[in-house]
Amino acid sequence: MQDSQGRRRHTIADHGLGVDADHDHDEGDFDHEHDHDHDHDHDHDDAGPRGDGTAGRSGEAPVGQDDIALTSVGIDIGSSGTQVVFSRVRMRRQGGSLSSRFAVVERTTLYQSPISLTPYVSETRIDERAVEAIVEEAYAAAGVHPDDVDAGAVILTGEALRRENAQALADVLAELGGEFVCAAAGHHMEAMLAAYGSGSAMASHEREIRLLNVDIGGGTTKLAIVDDGKVVETAAVHIGGRLLVCAEDGTIVRLDPAGQRLAAQAGFRWELGARVDPQALDRLAEHMADALLAALVEHPLSDAVAQLYLTAPLAAMTPPVAMTPPVAMTPPLAAQPPVAGIMFSGGVGEYVYGREERDFGDLGRRLGHALRRRIDGGALPWPLLPAGECIRATALGASEYTVQLSGNTVFVSDPATLLPRKNLMVLRPECFLGGTIVPDQLAAAIRRHFGRFDLEEGDADVALAFRWRGAPAYERLAAFARGLAGGLARSIERGRPLYVILDGDIAQSLGALLKEELRVPCEILVIDGIVLWDFDYVDLGRIRMPSYTVPVTIKSLVFRQDPRLPHQHGDAAHEQRDR
Repeated sequence: MQDSQGRRRHTIADHGLGVDADHDHDEGDFDHEHDHDHDHDHDHDDAGPRGDGTAGRSGEAPVGQDDIALTSVGIDIGSSGTQVVFSRVRMRRQGGSLSSRFAVVERTTLYQSPISLTPYVSETRIDERAVEAIVEEAYAAAGVHPDDVDAGAVILTGEALRRENAQALADVLAELGGEFVCAAAGHHMEAMLAAYGSGSAMASHEREIRLLNVDIGGGTTKLAIVDDGKVVETAAVHIGGRLLVCAEDGTIVRLDPAGQRLAAQAGFRWELGARVDPQALDRLAEHMADALLAALVEHPLSDAVAQLYLTAPLAAMTPPVAMTPPVAMTPPLAAQPPVAGIMFSGGVGEYVYGREERDFGDLGRRLGHALRRRIDGGALPWPLLPAGECIRATALGASEYTVQLSGNTVFVSDPATLLPRKNLMVLRPECFLGGTIVPDQLAAAIRRHFGRFDLEEGDADVALAFRWRGAPAYERLAAFARGLAGGLARSIERGRPLYVILDGDIAQSLGALLKEELRVPCEILVIDGIVLWDFDYVDLGRIRMPSYTVPVTIKSLVFRQDPRLPHQHGDAAHEQRDR
């Protein structure tokens, strides 16, 4: 397929969807290694963030050295809907301790594709050709070429994430769409994406309140507790609007395992091909609404409500649903959320807020209406807050990546092995490094944070980010090093490289302690002077001589105006918080 300028795009067919994925690019293909340089390993003292006085491939000239604009894309492949959103994000360099970091101050939507039903060819496989066509059509309609995209993400969420070709599809779509981060979201990450993308994080930050965001998609419902703009707890339950789909004559044409289980709980033993009447679907939707509200307010959970946190493996549902061994999606929320309000998002959220009335043959409309009736009747102990983004929340969030360039001192044990490195996911464990550091507690915090992102420590390379506070005394640094080694024990055992990025000026000391005193056998890179957050991804360039610095491109997932920035509450300005 070609763009409006006759340039050929490579397609999913070029990649074999993970099977013998090596391929060649004909002359004119968009080979990211040969058609243009993406090392980002260039000087930028007197230039814009791309090092050449421009704001990236979009050709958008910077307003000034500290104010630039970039083009970004979000491709969201969900359980029920697939969509593409292009955005223009304006970034401004922050002052004070964030002097080297750009943050989003404004986002403008350039194009939103129609929302298409996610196509499947079977219970276990997404129709990759049809998805590719949706994405290609969106680029053509927007008048955007992959080379024009500065940043963005492909994400698969809910039931779509469980299909056998989900990861291969996401990887290929990322390359098809341009050079940007591909994040196949798990349930925890999707809950955080939904909370930010819906506007819940901004609402929480601006009002200085704690709230609950409930994102109801086609296959799952994601729960996120947000406190003053920060997501502090996430979970997911297996309730969604498209777990069951009927044809016009009432014949069931799609029935996911969770849909079959919920129907059984409501008293229906349905299978594919069964014919159901509208009153039965109403009863099922009423049961699902009661179950979801119970999951929000009931603590401790009853056995029936606890089942909502379980999911069955994808398979043809020939055995009875009770014989299918369930597995946990996420742990439940720790307790009834002590929140000041609740917001809904996702496709079903459109019905909760009365912004959509069409019926797509699934349970979405019925479920949304049933929830709203209960909310209006006082079934929840918290007020319903005004709507933000609903069905567009995840795609809008994924389109709002920012990019910055930075470089600082570094400890690097083996430059040839460690650098360059692209699209390294950042995790920032929740721990305070301003007092006495207890190695075992730090190690536990690191392992716990991997779990929040649906990752197993040792299974993938990540960059751990920390905020260092206090004096760089030997005792504190040594305890920090031991905590790191304990928290990354599986990575060390498997010989994975360790990437650590800090804001405090301790890289050389920390790296030396890990390598020389603790005798950590794997390769280690420690960079300081940089502030990173969860959802950041970094590109690390080659070492620059004679300064011995590493160029760092930071791709930060932000949502609307970044809720982490200073803002006004009435007449008083609140300073940036150290989270």
